[in-house]
Amino acid sequence: MHSIKLKNLILDTLEDSKALDPVAIDVNKYGVFADYIVISSGTSNRHIHSISNAIIRSIKEKSFSVLGVEGKSSEDWVLVDAGDVVIHIMNEEARKFYDLEGLWDID
Repeated sequence: MHSIKLKNLILDTLEDSKALDPVAIDVNKYGVFADYIVISSGTSNRHIHSISNAIIRSIKEKSFSVLGVEGKSSEDWVLVDAGDVVIHIMNEEARKFYDLEGLWDID
């Protein structure tokens, strides 16, 4: 239940931040490091960083934990690790190139 609330908070924050094409993938059934992976896009470097900052702020305001942030100096991808939910915010080119949705479409 904790991870569902966290995932929903993140999706709401992505919507409020005007993130593009947010997707939440349930990876719990694979016994990996998280219950959900959330992927979305930003329109620019500035938008990507604004989205990631909004997510971090929302997570902390609701008393969830941020375990780490990677890519703060990156031009195309920021990862926010919230434990049960890992969030990837990417530009469109990086999202197409790395195709994380395809990677986790294991059914």
